[in-house]
Amino acid sequence: MLLSLKWLNEFIDINDLSVEEICDKVVKAGFEVEEVIRLASGSNLVVGKVIECKDHPDSDHLHVTKVDIGNEILDIVCGAPNCKEGLKVIVAKVGAKLPEIEIKKGVIRGVESNGMLCSLLELGVDKTLLPDNSPSLSGIEELDDRFEIGDTNILEKLGLDDTILDLSIYANRPDCMSMFAMAKEMGAILNKEVKLPDYEGKANIGDKSDFVVKSDTNNCPHFLAKVVNNVTIKESPDWIKNYLKANNIKAINNLVDISNIVMLETGQPLHFYDLRSNPHKEITVKDDYEGDYVALDGITYKIKKGDMMITSNNQPIGIAGIMGGDATKILDDTTSLIIEAALFNNAQIRRTANRIGLMTESASRFSKGLEPLAQEKAVDRAVELLIKYGDAKGFEETVEYGSNNYQPLVVKEDLTHLNTLIGKDYTKQEVLDVLNRLDFKPEINGEEILSHIPSYRTDIKIREDIDEEIARLTDFDDLNATLPLMPQTIGGLSNIQRLRRNIKNILLDNGLQEVITYTLVSKNFIEESLLKDGENIEVSSPLSEDRRYIRASLLPSLLETLSYNLDHYNENINIFEISKVYQKDIEQERLGIVLNGNLINSNIKKTKVEVDFFVLKALLLDVLSKLGFEFGRISVVENDLETTYFHPYQSALLKMENKVIGVFGKLHPTYLKSRKLNDIYYAEIILDDLAHGNPSKTKAPVVSKYPSVSRDISIVVKEDIKAGDIIKTIKKVGGNLIKNVEVFDVYQGEHIDEGYKSISFNILYESNKETLKNEIIEPINNKIIDEISKTYDANLRS
Repeated sequence: MLLSLKWLNEFIDINDLSVEEICDKVVKAGFEVEEVIRLASGSNLVVGKVIECKDHPDSDHLHVTKVDIGNEILDIVCGAPNCKEGLKVIVAKVGAKLPEIEIKKGVIRGVESNGMLCSLLELGVDKTLLPDNSPSLSGIEELDDRFEIGDTNILEKLGLDDTILDLSIYANRPDCMSMFAMAKEMGAILNKEVKLPDYEGKANIGDKSDFVVKSDTNNCPHFLAKVVNNVTIKESPDWIKNYLKANNIKAINNLVDISNIVMLETGQPLHFYDLRSNPHKEITVKDDYEGDYVALDGITYKIKKGDMMITSNNQPIGIAGIMGGDATKILDDTTSLIIEAALFNNAQIRRTANRIGLMTESASRFSKGLEPLAQEKAVDRAVELLIKYGDAKGFEETVEYGSNNYQPLVVKEDLTHLNTLIGKDYTKQEVLDVLNRLDFKPEINGEEILSHIPSYRTDIKIREDIDEEIARLTDFDDLNATLPLMPQTIGGLSNIQRLRRNIKNILLDNGLQEVITYTLVSKNFIEESLLKDGENIEVSSPLSEDRRYIRASLLPSLLETLSYNLDHYNENINIFEISKVYQKDIEQERLGIVLNGNLINSNIKKTKVEVDFFVLKALLLDVLSKLGFEFGRISVVENDLETTYFHPYQSALLKMENKVIGVFGKLHPTYLKSRKLNDIYYAEIILDDLAHGNPSKTKAPVVSKYPSVSRDISIVVKEDIKAGDIIKTIKKVGGNLIKNVEVFDVYQGEHIDEGYKSISFNILYESNKETLKNEIIEPINNKIIDEISKTYDANLRS
């Protein structure tokens, strides 16, 4: 927001304050002053008249001039091509300080020069604010009859004696994008009376109109239009041109300038259409147009469905809230116009403006949000200025679509709550003083103070907002250092936080490394999702196509990290990530693990553990066991769920109490080929059920002082029999004497009938009470063999 102090001074008397004092008060009230800008600057300036202009004897472009400045005649060498006798000019005398140079007496190619004839550019004026025909663009400024020889009030008469504060406006204060609302804010900050123009109801004039406005989109709930049948194009008054210039807007003509100055004053962007360009007397807002559109700046923009367009007779005439079209613009011979003031959805305007790269003054205001009464205020003010500066006549009644849905808001507060929250002893009078300065029209109702919130203060909704206003306008520096009152709570980790921390520690101890990847992913990534049970979530306003969706699985992100490392010649990439994934109405905490190469690779110890399905399985079961989920509660079953991304014979599902909580194994070769990868083992586990799964307390196992005994058995069973089921039977029969059961060989081939397989188990027996002798072990071992034979129709392999 560019705040012109000269313009502000028309509403508030700030003549007694320096720029530094104003900035200090503004900053203390919660705004940031990004920069202090002067439209132009220069000391020791005077109006002069060129009474003689001759060519320099030793130059093909310099002039030797005599300039009358009232009390003396100066010899000045000038290189401007438009320098001529009789011209009134700006003279910077010797000693003058301009933005970039200091004027000194000198000799230029043998001729003495006692000053400089100036252009506005040399006084610091931005060339983009100068008219296309300005002499300052190529030479020195040519002054008109308003200026008298010897006059030193040059910058004031040119409207350049202004200081601009570049304020950073936060998202919660869109009202400060309006000069009138900002004047109210500055009046409250500086504790000064504010006098604004009275223009309310000025648009309540006009004959019956047959003009029609409509909206075919929910993103435009309110639209006003007013036909003016007679207007006159001419130059704007100086005050409009000067204040547009102070806001970096070039003056065009009175009609265009009025639409811009009203936008600056009220915060409501307006658009004026030449009435001749709308013979159908109809405007409709639509969001289903798709194609190219040439805007007022002559650039072609790619419009997509969802972008709001202003249309007439189903033809686009402007990009809603951003920029009008060339076909309907105000021309030099315009004699009638349509005033448009609308309310557009701020998020949609922001999306469109960002996508097409056109964040205009209008779009920036719509993007931040408008006050509900802004449309009526802007039309009222525009009508007043058009009558005064555009000779406007022949008004038609204001036509309206929808409504502003404005409901006055009253917020209640009391001193007890205020002082408890802020930590200060405000008196009732101090509070009333601040609320009156803010124009909140406070009322006393017993212990309560009622604040009537102005329509433009859309950020005030609850009593804590009132408290904040009082604190910032009574100087934050005066607040006492107090401790807040709050209920005491016992610190600690939540279940999911504790689970996350424990998993990290276990995996780090096993040699894996943690990674953090982006939650927002591309369309390709979102399609490669595991354990999916809902719809994808698309971001409303993505930063890029690569960040359009919220991921539903960790798989693609971890494989991208793996690929990056492999491309940079890193080996043995064993990584994990714990992160949330999202689907519509579903939020899950998940663990993703990628194993590649060797999990352990020690040259010193000559130890190497190459990753495979069983290494990954052992790692997962170790993690679950240490978390308190023993194998009895966790089962490993055939993977019949995720067969697209996993190898059908080297993958499995993890279940807890018959509910799938994860999938792991070797990734499918076809899928890996598409990513130019080989032999990758992956696991993805849903942690939410584990976090609330009542894990048992993990205890260190008692080390028996008696020796263990092992027995090997090999059996032949049908090939569809699962080793895991046989292990369960062994443990069930063996009871507490079974310490561990492992499969150490699976064989199919010679000496084994087709459709059968041989499985070899190592059974480890151990007791904490006695040494296990043969007469104890053998009966149990034989009972196990009998049970396996009976249950699985198995034969003992000799």
